[in-house]
Amino acid sequence: MDALLIAQGVSRFTAPALDYHALAPEIILTGVLVVVLVLDLFLDETQKYLLPTVAGTGVLLAFVPVLTLALTGDDLRPMFDGAYVSDNFALVLKGLFLLTGYVVILMSNRYIEEGDYHVGEYYFLLLSSLLGMVVMASSRDLITIFVALELLSIPAYLLAGWRKRDLKSNEASLKYYLLGVLASGVMLYGMSLVFGATGTTVLIRIQERLAEIEGGQLDNVVTVGIFFIIVGFAFKVSAVPFHFWAPDTYEGAPTPITAYLSVASKTAGFVALLQLVFVGFLGQPDVWRPLFWFLAAITMTVGNLIALRQTNIVRMLAYSSVAQAGYILVPFAVAGENAEALQSAQTAAIVYLIVYAAMNLGAFSVILAVARKTRSGEITSFGGLFQYAPGLTVVMSIFLFSLAGIPPVAGWFAKFVVFRAALDAGTTWSIVLAIIAGLNSVVALFYYSNIARQMWMMPVPDGDRTPIRVPAALGIALGLCVLVVALGVYPEPFARLGDLASLVP
Repeated sequence: MDALLIAQGVSRFTAPALDYHALAPEIILTGVLVVVLVLDLFLDETQKYLLPTVAGTGVLLAFVPVLTLALTGDDLRPMFDGAYVSDNFALVLKGLFLLTGYVVILMSNRYIEEGDYHVGEYYFLLLSSLLGMVVMASSRDLITIFVALELLSIPAYLLAGWRKRDLKSNEASLKYYLLGVLASGVMLYGMSLVFGATGTTVLIRIQERLAEIEGGQLDNVVTVGIFFIIVGFAFKVSAVPFHFWAPDTYEGAPTPITAYLSVASKTAGFVALLQLVFVGFLGQPDVWRPLFWFLAAITMTVGNLIALRQTNIVRMLAYSSVAQAGYILVPFAVAGENAEALQSAQTAAIVYLIVYAAMNLGAFSVILAVARKTRSGEITSFGGLFQYAPGLTVVMSIFLFSLAGIPPVAGWFAKFVVFRAALDAGTTWSIVLAIIAGLNSVVALFYYSNIARQMWMMPVPDGDRTPIRVPAALGIALGLCVLVVALGVYPEPFARLGDLASLVP
């Protein structure tokens, strides 16, 4: 029988068509993390300094095919029967993830070696988690999304507890792991319900099947499934009331990993939500829109109010990142009201993710530089920073006021597109949510400006005005973040990227 099939030119087992150019970023990252693992086995302790260079170079090499794919002009490259897609959306987010990973590697250089950590395993786990995020950007299937999520999360659980002799670091890892596993279970249950109702895991087909069964007996099953999926991802993006792991995890993890979790891991969660909402569940706005409205309003408010009371700058930025998640959820809450709101909502979410990555990574880079001298994470330790580190003071002020949304730095444009998306929806509830977001922006200005006041106006707590020497790698990381934030003076590139990365036809 097989011989007959072969003679007729028919194969019983057809290998999937692979587009190696489209898969090049993933292939290069996989190769680099294997190289890092092998080098760690053979290099002696005096040569381990080469590992961050290899890891950083590999991430930049993985960025090259992202650029070449963008220049080919081929907007859509589907694989695996539509379960994995390389398009403008995937390319923009892959570029964001890779550059974020590169900045975190720059931040980790010297920090990990000085802390007497296992250098090779650290960069191996970091690259593995980064690979999961790159895969997430192209995932258009429930199974692929879940596998990508676990690939990025499991190494992050270990990285959060990298300071093995520190009880706070152990607590950070344990809380992140336990709540992460719970969120994964809830999300997987929701995915199984959606699959049971539609008979497929491919997002575009889920959209088609949901349109066919609308009004039928399976509506309740689909509603519960979508609810559990959103709740599971609400844990991942630290939305209230599922945020309680974030402050302790951020405080206990090594500072570069705190920056990584607050930016890259959160962004990956939002990327998955974008694909689920704007592709798979696009025709079900009555199910997800009220839930996102509630999550956005309560996340902004609770995050900002608790951040006001923090005395530790890492915990303050942890609650600030919770509040920032609330702003990013606003476009989800108003999408689906009309075609214009749908497009502007997606653009707003992507623009905010890009700007937020630069702002938060830059702020944590400054914290890392200052803590090398002060050995403290208290806000008061930033007192008089301008007197002995004027450059860091100016840069940190730029990041803080960008986070607050003050013109002309990029944060104002991120807030602007969020407000525009809410106003484009044009409903009473969307306008109320825009007002809540505006009031929360005013509240946030208080705790951001308090740090600026400490740096510019308060005396040095210990009287030590020894200048801070910023390592070259950390200086490059700061320069990249400042460059992105400074583009807020001319925000057209952000708007262009947001429009390009469209999932809505």
